[in-house]
Amino acid sequence: REYQGLYCVSCERFYKPEELVNGNCPIHETPLEPVDEVNYFFRLSQYGDTLRELITSNTLLVQPEHRREEILSFIESGLEDISISRQALRGRGWGVPVPDDPDQVMYVWVDALSNYITALDYANDGPDYQRYWVHNPNRVHVVGKDIIRFHVVYWPAFLLSANLPIPTEIDVHEFLMVDGEKISKSRGNTVDPVEIAALYGLDALRYWLLREMPRTGDGNFSHERLIARYNEDLGNDLGNLVNRSVSMLHRYRGGVVPREASVTDGESPLARVAEGLGERVGAAFDAFDFRQAIAAIWELVSAANKYIDDTKPWELAKAAKNGDDTAADRLDVVLADLIESIRLLAVHLLPFIPDGACKIATQVGFELAPVADDGFASRSWNGALAGRTLPKASPIFPKIEVEADAEAGA
Repeated sequence: REYQGLYCVSCERFYKPEELVNGNCPIHETPLEPVDEVNYFFRLSQYGDTLRELITSNTLLVQPEHRREEILSFIESGLEDISISRQALRGRGWGVPVPDDPDQVMYVWVDALSNYITALDYANDGPDYQRYWVHNPNRVHVVGKDIIRFHVVYWPAFLLSANLPIPTEIDVHEFLMVDGEKISKSRGNTVDPVEIAALYGLDALRYWLLREMPRTGDGNFSHERLIARYNEDLGNDLGNLVNRSVSMLHRYRGGVVPREASVTDGESPLARVAEGLGERVGAAFDAFDFRQAIAAIWELVSAANKYIDDTKPWELAKAAKNGDDTAADRLDVVLADLIESIRLLAVHLLPFIPDGACKIATQVGFELAPVADDGFASRSWNGALAGRTLPKASPIFPKIEVEADAEAGA
């Protein structure tokens, strides 16, 4: 049937006049192309009630909550049938032909969304399609906020119309801005992640993205922000904790981790902070809230640094040297607690900063294994390193100098 609308070539979608910003595309801020042509349509209007029920029941889980509400509001406003083909002439040779109609090609989003299953050999009912889609209890999509409507409304409706399994979860992420502006070639503010990783290291980039990108709201990148976060968190908080602890172990106990009861009976104040850490990190992972997962880990980092300041191992060592057996025993407890805390930190940081986590593990005398099938739950306080001789301390997160490196990356 005939269709008229305002079309954004970059978005590959039509917009209603009330959705525009100053008459332009709300995403790309560019003028839209008026289109008047005859296309095939999909009866999206028939699926409003079904989609609403799937989303409100969390059969189709949409995260975070405000994106779920956004889609429900869109559905409540009334779904309209959508054009799912384009004139082949306008496609200029691009597009999948509509069967039995050489004058029409499939709308790009019909083609693109179907790739989720066609790439799994859906056409032949292949084993990958059966394993990863039909029989997979976790059919999860991670998408940007600008394409949420395609994935939460159009795609499930397409699948329902074909009597095929729909996604079980769709997690929506926000935009990454640069110095408060959208990334755009026309603005000349594009950033190359490969260059950033080469300049500061992969872990620095990984950590900044996972630590600084909020679960709701856009993130704002700058070289200065990355450097400051790296130096403060990885260099000062974590790196100094590892260096100080291992250095004191060598200075006062010849590099051998003491065998102390507090490590195995869970009575250490650090053990209490670490209790349930795996569950908290795992829950944050399930919610795709990596910032919250790091915050949970950093509770142990902060507690361990405070533990050093509160217990003053250097004073205990001095008293022990003067014959104070109680101080000597207490020093063993403190050092064992610190090394056990660092072991747990390495385990939990592996998904975030794999290179740094492996270096930390090597520093405290063990080799990291991949996260177990049960996530982090089994990674508990257990004193596994007692009796081991550790290598001498060496810098893990060398400081990034602000002026020189920021200018180099500008």
